[in-house]
Amino acid sequence: MKKKMNQLKLILLFFFLPMMMSAQEIKSPNNDVCVRFTLLADGVPSYEMTYKGQQVIKPSRLGLELAKTTHSSRGDQETDLMNGFTVQDTQTSSFDETWKPVWGETEQIRNHYNEMAVKLFQSSSNRTIIIRFRVYDEGMGLRYEFPQQNELNYFVIKEEHTQFAMAGDHKAWWLPGDYDTQEYETVTSKLSQIRGLMKQSITGNASQTPFSPTGVQTALQLKTDKGLYINIHEAACVNYPTMHLNLDDKNMIFESWLTPDAQGLKGYVQTPFNTPWRTVMVSDDARTMLASHLILNLNEPCKLEDTSWIKPVKYCGVWWEMIVGAKTWSYTNDFPSVKLGITDYSKAKPNGTHGANNAEVKRYIDFAAKNGLDQVLVEGWNEGWEDWFGHSKEFVFDFVTPYPDFDIKMLNDYAHSKGVKLMMHHETSSSAWNYERHMEDAYTLMNKYGYNAVKSGYVGDMIPRGEHHYGQLMNNHYLYAVQQAAKHHIMVNAHEATRPTGLCRTYPNLIGNESARGTEYEAFGGSNPDHTVILPFTRLQGGPMDYTPGIFVTKLSEWSNNTSFVHTTLCGQLALYVTLYSPLQMAADLPENYEKYDDAFQFIRDVAVDWDDSKYLEAEPGDYITVARKAKGTSNWFVGGKCDENGHQSVIKLDFLDKGKTYNCSIYADAKGADYEKNPQAYTITHKKVKRGDVLKLNQARGGGFAVSLIVQ
Repeated sequence: MKKKMNQLKLILLFFFLPMMMSAQEIKSPNNDVCVRFTLLADGVPSYEMTYKGQQVIKPSRLGLELAKTTHSSRGDQETDLMNGFTVQDTQTSSFDETWKPVWGETEQIRNHYNEMAVKLFQSSSNRTIIIRFRVYDEGMGLRYEFPQQNELNYFVIKEEHTQFAMAGDHKAWWLPGDYDTQEYETVTSKLSQIRGLMKQSITGNASQTPFSPTGVQTALQLKTDKGLYINIHEAACVNYPTMHLNLDDKNMIFESWLTPDAQGLKGYVQTPFNTPWRTVMVSDDARTMLASHLILNLNEPCKLEDTSWIKPVKYCGVWWEMIVGAKTWSYTNDFPSVKLGITDYSKAKPNGTHGANNAEVKRYIDFAAKNGLDQVLVEGWNEGWEDWFGHSKEFVFDFVTPYPDFDIKMLNDYAHSKGVKLMMHHETSSSAWNYERHMEDAYTLMNKYGYNAVKSGYVGDMIPRGEHHYGQLMNNHYLYAVQQAAKHHIMVNAHEATRPTGLCRTYPNLIGNESARGTEYEAFGGSNPDHTVILPFTRLQGGPMDYTPGIFVTKLSEWSNNTSFVHTTLCGQLALYVTLYSPLQMAADLPENYEKYDDAFQFIRDVAVDWDDSKYLEAEPGDYITVARKAKGTSNWFVGGKCDENGHQSVIKLDFLDKGKTYNCSIYADAKGADYEKNPQAYTITHKKVKRGDVLKLNQARGGGFAVSLIVQ
C-alpha cells in the first residue's frame, strides 16, 4: 500500500511539475502583500494575491481577445492572446524613490515597490508579451506590455479579460457600470445583491449607457467579512478605453469590461504599447485606502519642464443660481436656435435672467477680493446657450464670442485690479470635434485676457456620434486638451469627463475633475448623506474632484423656487474642504448667503488648498472620515470630520502638532439639536488655545461634521 501511495505521489508530482515550474512569486517590501503568477493548463496566464496570508484575489485569468478586422495586421486571420503561452523569462527588481508633487496632500511621496516582469511566448503566433507586476505595501498593479515585433504590430481589442476573483460575497460600494456617466448614487450592498438592485440604481442622466445587470464602475471599494478593505481601480489610462468591471455573480469573479467605440470595438493598438495598470489595494485599516499614493505612483513623472505657473485655486462663481434655477445661462428668449457667426445678438431682447452680466460678475469679483478668494468662475458668458443641449448640435459654441452684456476686457481688467482672476468656462455640449477645432483660438483668448484656468464640460451624448464619454477616442481627447492647455500655461478642470487614473502626476495642470455626482445634484433632489464619506474611497482614488462644496443655505426654497435641500449640516459643508482633497476648492453658495453666516465663512477664508502633510485619523467607508492636514509652507493645521445620516463622535488627539508651539484653535461644530433635515444651520464656534497632545471631543450630528483651524501663534 505504501509503495502504491509513493507511486501515486510521484505521478502527481510529474503531472503538476510543469505548472509548479511556471509559478513565480513577488512580495511587497514589507512582505504583507504577495502576488503569485502561474500558467494554467493550456498556457493560460493567471495570478493570485494575498495580504498577511489572507486571500484577496483567488486564482484569476489574464489575457486579451482580439478582433478579426481589416484594421489588424493579421486581418481576419487574427488570433487571441489568451492561451498557449510559455514562460520565456522572468525578471525581478526593486525600486525606491521619493518625489515631490507640484501640489498635493503631502510635500513628498515615496514610491517603493518590488517588481516582477513575466515574459510570455505564444508559439502558435510567434508572439511575445510581458505581464508586469508592481507590488506595494498597500497593494499591487499589473499591466500588459506588447513589445514591437513583426507578428504583433497593429491589433484591435475585442475585449480585455483581466479577472479579479473574489474570496467571498463582500460588501461593496458600487455605481452602475455605464459608458457615459458616473453621476449615480453609490449603492452599498453585498456582491450577490448587485443584480437585484441594478435596475432601481440606474437613474436618469443627460447621457447614459449602462451595459450589464452586474456591471459596476471603478474605483470599486469592498470590505470582507474578516475586515479586509479591498479597492479595484486602474492607473495611467492613456490611449486606451476606461475599464469597468462585470461580475459573474455565481462565482464572484469580476472581469475587466472596456468601454467600446461606435463600432463596438474596445481599443486600437500599435506596438510597442503598455496597457493601463489594473490596481488592487488592500489593507486591514480603512485609513490606508485614503492615505495611499499607489495610483499616482503608477503614473509617469511630470512631463512639464516648467510648473511654476500651476497654482491651487480657491474660487467662487456665477453658477449656483443657474443650477438652482433662479438664473439662466442664456442671454435671450428670442431665438429658438442659434447659428454661430450668423445669429445677431445685438438685435435680441435680453431675457432679464441671464446670470453672466457685467453687474453680477463684478459683484462676485468684489466678494472674492474682500474674502481672499483667488478666482471667479463665470458660466454662460458666451454666445450659444439658447439651444446648447439635446439637439446633437455639432457647431454649438465657438468659445471666444461673449454675449452683449459680458464685457470680457472690462471684467478681466476689473478683476485684475482687485487681485482676482476670472476662471474660463468651456461647455462643449459633448461636441468634442467642435471643441478641438476652436481650442487654439479659445486658449489664445484666455492668454490675451489673463485667464489661467478653465472649467470644461461634456454634457450630453458624444459627437462624434456613437462614441462614448469613456472610450479610447474621448480619453485621447481629454488628454489632448490638457496637453494643449499646458502649452498656454492653463490649468484644466474637466466636468463629465472620464474618471481620473492619476494622470495629474504626469500633467499637474490637470488640477481637477468632476467625474462623479457633485454638489449640483443637491439641487436636483439631493444626494444621500453618506455620499461624501464614500467618494474618498471611490472616485477620489484616481485624483482630486471639483466637488463645489460650501452651501450654507441648504434649504434652497429660502431664496428660490427649488424645493431641494442639501443633505448635510452647515458644518458638514465646512468639513468637505478638508475631507474631500482637492487643489481646486469652490465656495459655491451666493455671496449674500455667506454674509448671513460670516462667522462660519471664516473657516473657508482660512483653510488652505495645498498641503505639506495629511493624517487620516478616522475612516470607515460610508460612515465617517476625519482628516488633519498641514498647510503648505506653514505650521498651521486644519482638521475636518464628516459623517453619514447616523452621526458620529470623534476623539481627536492633537499629537500631530509641532512640539513646543501653541495654536489658536477655532472649532466649527454642529450645535446641540443640529440635523441635516430639521436644523442644518445650528452650529457653534469655539476659540481656545491648544498644544501638541491635547484632545478634542467633537459630536457630529446626522449628516453633519466639524471643521477645526489650528493657527500657530
